[in-house]
Amino acid sequence: MRCVIARFPFDLTKSEVEQSMDGVAPEPVTGVSVTIDGRKYPVMQVGEVITRQNRRDFTSFEMRRALTRLGFTCHDAPPVAPPRAVRADEDMLGW
Repeated sequence: MRCVIARFPFDLTKSEVEQSMDGVAPEPVTGVSVTIDGRKYPVMQVGEVITRQNRRDFTSFEMRRALTRLGFTCHDAPPVAPPRAVRADEDMLGW
């Protein structure tokens, strides 16, 4: 399938993406992620591997759109845990 990423056209297939990511260790997920072969990868890491471009050259939106069109499942960024409220009677160290 033809996908445009960072103004460059790429002819990608789902199997080619899976093959490219085989043996690549997933980085910690802090933003939008995609499931490939049962593992969750940040979409920016996948984009860097399959396009061989710098991550600053494309957006997570472009990668999410391309990966979704190829049939992969993308996930939103994980929610950030709110900071724990400190009670007035607790020590500054949280004890």
